[in-house]
Amino acid sequence: MNGPSGSLAPLPAWLLPVQEGARAITADHLTRFTPPSDGSARPGAVLMLFAEGPQGPELLLTERAHDMRSHPGQVSFPGGGVDPGESAVQAALREAEEEVGLEPAEVRVFATLPDLWLPPSNFAVTPVLGWWAHPTGVHIASRAEVHAIHHVPISELLDPEHRVTVRHPRGYQSPGFMIGPHNDVILWGFTGGIIAKLFDFLGWTQPWDETRVRDLPAHMLAADPRPTPGLLDIEDEPDRPHEDI
Repeated sequence: MNGPSGSLAPLPAWLLPVQEGARAITADHLTRFTPPSDGSARPGAVLMLFAEGPQGPELLLTERAHDMRSHPGQVSFPGGGVDPGESAVQAALREAEEEVGLEPAEVRVFATLPDLWLPPSNFAVTPVLGWWAHPTGVHIASRAEVHAIHHVPISELLDPEHRVTVRHPRGYQSPGFMIGPHNDVILWGFTGGIIAKLFDFLGWTQPWDETRVRDLPAHMLAADPRPTPGLLDIEDEPDRPHEDI
């Protein structure tokens, strides 16, 4: 599984456990919900893009526009629905190019995770794992969709000081992360769930204080007052990786 080019870019040693883990992990390690066996779920894909930044290994995440009708301000992987005739890999790379100007040829796709089912919207989402060996930069290519781009060091995601329990006004709580230059941006829901459970599976997670609670900010509640459950405990409507999902 490789991108259109750049397919020979070797993986760094720190990423090899992720590649091995992706081969061994099952949907049950990530979620209680798997796609229906009849193939009725609509396909979607997100790009989990790894790179080497100034502070070491990092993930590329986007912060959705704050005025979107669905999940405003939500931190997510680039991604969306799979178009007819597309593979999940092609869709994830296309969406990343449309959202943040990522050049698909720069990405080596080295694994995919199991499809994760979002029952109310009936999407089966494939997380596509990519290695960005020689980044040439990204930018907000669609301001209608993207408020900000975050290059998040994995060391910060693993730091217990960046881990919080996120609370919705209606009482729903979910594990999350604090990211951004000022550690004031909340990462939770579908994307936070994938990251947390993958790190758990790899044995990378460090003990953290689950009693440290952060409430969702007002701009993330403006469009829909209902809870936005995470990947692990879907009670109402699951978080979606993209407006289409």
